[in-house]
Amino acid sequence: MFDTLTSFALHWAHSFEVEMIRYLIGAAGVAVIYWALRRWTAPRRIQQRAATFADRRREFFLSVQTVAVFAVVGLLTFAGIKGGVIAMHHGTAFNPGVFVAQLVAMVVLHDTWFYWMHRGLHLKALFLKAHAAHHKSRTPTSWASYAFAPIESVFESLYVPALLFGISWISPIYPLAIFVFLGHQIARNAIGHSGHELAWPGFTRSRWTGWLTTTTHHDLHHSEGRYNFGLYFSYWDRLMGTEHPRYHERFEAVAQPWVGNARGEVAVEGA
Repeated sequence: MFDTLTSFALHWAHSFEVEMIRYLIGAAGVAVIYWALRRWTAPRRIQQRAATFADRRREFFLSVQTVAVFAVVGLLTFAGIKGGVIAMHHGTAFNPGVFVAQLVAMVVLHDTWFYWMHRGLHLKALFLKAHAAHHKSRTPTSWASYAFAPIESVFESLYVPALLFGISWISPIYPLAIFVFLGHQIARNAIGHSGHELAWPGFTRSRWTGWLTTTTHHDLHHSEGRYNFGLYFSYWDRLMGTEHPRYHERFEAVAQPWVGNARGEVAVEGA
């Protein structure tokens, strides 16, 4: 029993460390890159209001708390793998088709989980206890990526053991697929909370890119709250009528072509 408890404690500590590193790379990485490229990113600020140091500090400490909860829920994944309930791929054989299929499934299913879980968190019975802490960031920054209350942290993280359990019934899971998926998750999360729109004009209406969410998409959710519940894709919001009615207009108001001069001024085509 002692050895089992020690094993779980060590795994929690390792999970906390890995998830904290992932969060810092995502949140701090986006913040540093945007600051370094500020002559290009500054004209793409979505809101006039700028987040304060107090905002960032609150987002950071909430995120540290969330990482701790994620590590606790991660023990379910550890127990599932250790008990053989979640089958992992071992050996040197690598099937690119299976790897891609697993990665796509993880992303698509996570987006579905997030949309419906997110809408549930906005119900009156749950909002104040579970989701209001995240919405204190009316002008979010990349540090808000994991700024959740404990209840939301549990809901946000349960998809990992549930998802891996389901997929492993079809095929043993490639650890690399999990690694890429989690990296994609924090990158999209940090960019989505960054407060700067880096996509180009026409992005939201294009047949090739319009099904992807933008930073404006999630920023509108933070500033107004009633619309745009999706994470990676916009199709659930469109199917369920929860896309902001002025989303495309708001996006085009801030989207800029990626050309500019040395002073950071954006040159508009045809001007």
